[in-house]
Amino acid sequence: MKRVRKAVIPAGGFGTRLLPATKVIPKEMLPVVDKPLVQFIVEEIAQAGIEEVILITGREKGSIEDHFDSFTELELFLEKKNKPDLLELVRSLSKMARIVSVRQPYPMGLGHAILCAKTLINDEPFAVLLPDDLIISRTPCIAQLLSVYEEYHQPVIAIQRVPDDETRNYGIIKPQTVSDGLHAVLDLVEKPLKDAPSNLAVIGRYILPPELFSRLERTYAGVGGEIQLTDALRTLLPTTPLLGLEYEGTRFDAGNRAGFVKANLFVGLQNPEIREEIVSFLKDLDIGGTIK
Repeated sequence: MKRVRKAVIPAGGFGTRLLPATKVIPKEMLPVVDKPLVQFIVEEIAQAGIEEVILITGREKGSIEDHFDSFTELELFLEKKNKPDLLELVRSLSKMARIVSVRQPYPMGLGHAILCAKTLINDEPFAVLLPDDLIISRTPCIAQLLSVYEEYHQPVIAIQRVPDDETRNYGIIKPQTVSDGLHAVLDLVEKPLKDAPSNLAVIGRYILPPELFSRLERTYAGVGGEIQLTDALRTLLPTTPLLGLEYEGTRFDAGNRAGFVKANLFVGLQNPEIREEIVSFLKDLDIGGTIK
């Protein structure tokens, strides 16, 4: 069994759900308190022991790469101002992981974004993490999936139970329970309008086999006119067993406005420097007076 050494972060989309903020600022660079969304993802990758990050970027996304590059002028400034804590914080960004990037010419769906990484993956299993899905957990979510992969020697995806009326917003699996919280994936349906096979939704963490690339190359545009990862995974099922893990952690869809605000509140309340101020504000907040 080959070890998972590389992780793909698809970051080439337009981020339309957060316009106008994302017109010129990459969605992945929007801060949750004081840390860009993409940094949470790279930290999760590094903490799981994955060595290389492959960023799939697009036009106007150069700031993502810059964030993880060294910044000599800023470092010299912080050193001169005798701010060692901030200096170490800035320097640590370039040491998290080895990062390379590939340009996606035009956002054509998650499946197409992953396909852009084919030449850098070679014949190895690899991880995929979506920066929209911010998952706060004691054990990094991708590390939880890696543990399952190493035990069962099978590809594995993160899943989460969602309300029945929200299944149309997700890829949904047809499960066969293996053990508590772990399921064999018998089928997948992308955003079913009716008759969803379960309420177990696919969330943005995956450990995938290299055979997926040949399937993606033969996958036509599906829901939304995009090349869907779910459709390619479905074609693997007859020959490649796939597992779904109900991960432990708190997940925020930070790619939409409500989820982004919730993520900021949750992370802010974990920060001892600002927690009391936020709690005081929420206690004193006249909700009736703020809603018109």
